[in-house]
Amino acid sequence: HMNLWKRGQEKIPAHKFTTALKATGLRTGDPRLKECMEMLKVTLKTTSDGALDRHLFKKCVQSNIVLLTQAFRKKFVIPDFQSFCAHMDELYDNAKNLSGGQVADYIPQLARFSPDLWAVSLCTVDGQRHTVGDTKVPFCLQSCVKPLKYAIAVHDHGTEYVHRFIGKEPSGLRFNKLFLNEDDKPHNPMVNAGAIVCTSLIKVMNFMNKLAGNEYVASAMPRGVLTPLLCFQCFPEGTDMTSILDFYFQLCSIEVTCESASVMAATLANGGFCPITGERVLSPEAVRNTLSLMHSCGMYDFSGQFAFHVGLPAKSGVAGGILLVVPNVMGIMCWSPPLDKLGNSVRGIQFCTDLVSLFNFHNYDNLRHFAKKLDPRREGGDQRVKSVINLLFAAYTGDVSALRRFALSSMDMEQRDYDSRTALHVAAAEGHAEVVRFLLEACKVNPVPRDSGMFRVAVWGNTPMDEAVHFGHHDVVTILRDYHTQYSPVETTTDKQSAEKNLDGML
Repeated sequence: HMNLWKRGQEKIPAHKFTTALKATGLRTGDPRLKECMEMLKVTLKTTSDGALDRHLFKKCVQSNIVLLTQAFRKKFVIPDFQSFCAHMDELYDNAKNLSGGQVADYIPQLARFSPDLWAVSLCTVDGQRHTVGDTKVPFCLQSCVKPLKYAIAVHDHGTEYVHRFIGKEPSGLRFNKLFLNEDDKPHNPMVNAGAIVCTSLIKVMNFMNKLAGNEYVASAMPRGVLTPLLCFQCFPEGTDMTSILDFYFQLCSIEVTCESASVMAATLANGGFCPITGERVLSPEAVRNTLSLMHSCGMYDFSGQFAFHVGLPAKSGVAGGILLVVPNVMGIMCWSPPLDKLGNSVRGIQFCTDLVSLFNFHNYDNLRHFAKKLDPRREGGDQRVKSVINLLFAAYTGDVSALRRFALSSMDMEQRDYDSRTALHVAAAEGHAEVVRFLLEACKVNPVPRDSGMFRVAVWGNTPMDEAVHFGHHDVVTILRDYHTQYSPVETTTDKQSAEKNLDGML
């Protein structure tokens, strides 16, 4: 079981399992591991020595076997996570020694923070977590909320509608200047004018909790002086300016920790799916737009320099946060209150610069021909093949919670392996009634797909029913029979003809 057992060993201490788990980057509190951890807790009460034999261990891991197998077989985006974390800690220490910059003092809530505070948290697209420094101290998102507001607006209304009111170009002006472009629109959603207009387009707060995987997000609304905005013509009709500005200040004052904000950044890195819950929070279109604008406009007047040297989408805020996205890899939140003259965290900028000097994360680092940089990512490979392997393995082991996550992430639950077998075939053959029911009821899969049996010693054209009968799983036969009667026989014929056609093509 996952390299944790030594030859001849009868039992494994539970702490050895959790220690090995943490080494992969997963947390025991990960929402995806809820069933496993609850079962572990219950099981340990029945043992005298806190150790698990093979039977008990299997019972504990069974419900989350797909995720755990990926973790222990180093199938995550950063396979050697411990080594990667050691590098991140070095980068953290390098930046810790910097002493320049001033803590923003024009907002009383910010002026009280110590200039020595310094934190970095990361969350990968597979939900691997690492954190160093003052990562549990709450601070206000301030301008770091701007890309998130814009993403929500596009998710709700689409690109075309949002950009009727807001431009897409860097302004070349200080972020707090309330100027409009020649079309009487704010230049982009990352400057204050654009962010205020964006606020008028959104109506949701629970997005923030979903982005952070339900980790720490709180409201710390100061009663600020309402900024006079002399551009009413750029708002949608019927906008109540006072309530919009009030809402704008509330959103800037949302409190996060480095840890919860790193999950928000990871949701952007992961195409809108929260890595630790598997929930789709934002549309791919909203995420792509947001990352594009962060890349060109996210770092105040340093945006061009940052795009040149760091080459990653980022957004800074005057509380000292820098929300950094490494697309398809991870999200990072750096936080340290002292700011440079352009309003960016001094330590945060140093960390981001050092990060791309060490790793090939810059947008234009060539992955095949980079010279001296490290690539901590997994080997590439055909995503579709990985997807079908994960799906069929979940069906094989009876892991309903993994299948639920796959279904939520829009995976094709009817996809087939090289042998043309579906998850339903596999679950029926293994006798996993709960999986069969989930695929039929929740996923509405075809109950009568046929496999081609090209590479199996089996009769051509097996249905899941044939598999269940063959292996004597009567409960599964009963479930399938109910669905067979509801399913159109025309589709069965079409399915068979299509399979025959595929077979002819292969031959």
